Amino acid sequence: MRVTSALCSATRTPLIRFVGKRSIPQSVDHAPRAHPASPTGTLPNSFAAYRAKAQQHGPLGRASFNSTIGGHSGASLGPVKPQNGEFFDRTELPSRFGRLPWTQAEMEAIETGGASMFA
Repeated sequence: MRVTSALCSATRTPLIRFVGKRSIPQSVDHAPRAHPASPTGTLPNSFAAYRAKAQQHGPLGRASFNSTIGGHSGASLGPVKPQNGEFFDRTELPSRFGRLPWTQAEMEAIETGGASMFA
Protein backbone atom coordinates (compact mmCIF):
# COMPACT_ATOMS: atom_id res chain seq x y z
CA MET A 1 0.00 0.00 0.00
CA ARG A 2 1.33 3.44 -0.91
CA VAL A 3 0.13 5.65 1.89
CA THR A 4 2.70 8.38 1.23
CA SER A 5 1.65 8.89 -2.37
CA ALA A 6 -2.00 8.92 -1.36
CA LEU A 7 -1.34 11.60 1.25
CA CYS A 8 0.74 13.72 -1.10
CA SER A 9 -1.83 13.62 -3.88
CA ALA A 10 -4.71 14.59 -1.62
CA THR A 11 -5.53 18.29 -1.66
CA ARG A 12 -5.98 19.98 1.64
CA THR A 13 -9.29 21.72 2.15
CA PRO A 14 -9.53 24.12 5.11
CA LEU A 15 -12.24 23.49 7.69
CA ILE A 16 -13.12 27.20 7.91
CA ARG A 17 -15.19 28.64 5.09
CA PHE A 18 -15.35 32.40 4.67
CA VAL A 19 -18.43 33.99 3.22
CA GLY A 20 -17.91 36.57 0.48
CA LYS A 21 -14.85 37.98 -1.20
CA ARG A 22 -11.90 39.30 0.79
CA SER A 23 -12.04 43.06 0.95
CA ILE A 24 -9.24 45.28 2.21
CA PRO A 25 -10.39 48.64 3.61
CA GLN A 26 -9.24 51.65 1.59
CA SER A 27 -8.42 53.79 4.63
CA VAL A 28 -7.90 52.86 8.26
CA ASP A 29 -7.94 55.44 11.02
CA HIS A 30 -4.96 54.81 13.32
CA ALA A 31 -5.45 57.96 15.38
CA PRO A 32 -5.17 57.34 19.13
CA ARG A 33 -8.47 57.25 20.98
CA ALA A 34 -9.40 56.80 24.61
CA HIS A 35 -10.48 53.32 25.64
CA PRO A 36 -14.27 52.92 25.84
CA ALA A 37 -13.98 51.89 29.51
CA SER A 38 -11.72 54.82 30.40
CA PRO A 39 -12.92 56.65 33.52
CA THR A 40 -12.20 60.08 32.03
CA GLY A 41 -12.76 59.33 28.34
CA THR A 42 -9.80 61.50 27.36
CA LEU A 43 -6.21 60.84 26.37
CA PRO A 44 -3.30 62.17 28.45
CA ASN A 45 -1.36 65.09 27.02
CA SER A 46 1.92 63.17 27.08
CA PHE A 47 3.39 59.93 28.36
CA ALA A 48 5.24 61.84 31.08
CA ALA A 49 1.94 63.32 32.31
CA TYR A 50 0.35 59.86 32.30
CA ARG A 51 3.28 58.31 34.18
CA ALA A 52 3.19 61.03 36.84
CA LYS A 53 -0.40 60.10 37.74
CA ALA A 54 -0.38 56.34 37.01
CA GLN A 55 -0.21 53.70 39.72
CA GLN A 56 0.40 50.04 39.12
CA HIS A 57 2.09 48.58 42.18
CA GLY A 58 2.56 51.91 43.89
CA PRO A 59 3.30 55.36 42.49
CA LEU A 60 5.43 55.45 39.35
CA GLY A 61 6.71 58.97 39.93
CA ARG A 62 10.15 59.98 41.15
CA ALA A 63 9.04 59.79 44.80
CA SER A 64 8.84 56.00 44.54
CA PHE A 65 12.61 55.81 44.12
CA ASN A 66 13.18 57.38 47.55
CA SER A 67 12.01 54.15 49.29
CA THR A 68 9.12 55.98 50.92
CA ILE A 69 5.66 54.69 51.70
CA GLY A 70 3.00 57.33 51.46
CA GLY A 71 5.51 60.11 52.00
CA HIS A 72 7.13 58.55 55.09
CA SER A 73 10.31 56.52 55.25
CA GLY A 74 10.09 52.91 56.35
CA ALA A 75 12.18 53.55 59.46
CA SER A 76 9.76 56.23 60.66
CA LEU A 77 6.86 53.76 60.56
CA GLY A 78 8.32 51.86 63.54
CA PRO A 79 8.88 48.15 64.10
CA VAL A 80 6.56 45.62 62.55
CA LYS A 81 5.04 43.27 65.11
CA PRO A 82 2.41 40.58 64.52
CA GLN A 83 -0.92 40.97 66.22
CA ASN A 84 -2.13 38.53 68.83
CA GLY A 85 -2.62 35.11 67.21
CA GLU A 86 -0.60 35.99 64.09
CA PHE A 87 2.82 34.55 63.27
CA PHE A 88 5.42 35.55 60.70
CA ASP A 89 7.22 32.22 60.51
CA ARG A 90 6.23 28.58 60.84
CA THR A 91 8.84 28.05 63.55
CA GLU A 92 6.95 30.44 65.83
CA LEU A 93 3.84 28.22 65.81
CA PRO A 94 3.09 25.71 68.57
CA SER A 95 4.91 22.37 68.26
CA ARG A 96 1.78 20.54 67.05
CA PHE A 97 2.02 22.58 63.82
CA GLY A 98 5.74 21.95 63.39
CA ARG A 99 7.33 19.96 60.60
CA LEU A 100 7.46 16.22 61.07
CA PRO A 101 10.81 14.52 60.54
CA TRP A 102 11.22 12.36 57.43
CA THR A 103 11.32 8.61 57.93
CA GLN A 104 13.93 6.49 56.20
CA ALA A 105 11.22 4.85 54.06
CA GLU A 106 9.94 8.24 52.89
CA MET A 107 13.44 9.44 51.98
CA GLU A 108 14.11 6.24 50.01
CA ALA A 109 10.76 6.56 48.20
CA ILE A 110 11.60 10.14 47.19
CA GLU A 111 15.12 9.29 46.05
CA THR A 112 13.95 6.37 43.90
CA GLY A 113 10.95 8.23 42.49
CA GLY A 114 8.52 5.93 44.31
CA ALA A 115 9.83 2.74 42.70
CA SER A 116 11.05 1.34 46.03
CA MET A 117 7.47 1.32 47.34
CA PHE A 118 6.40 -1.28 44.76
CA ALA A 119 9.58 -3.36 44.48
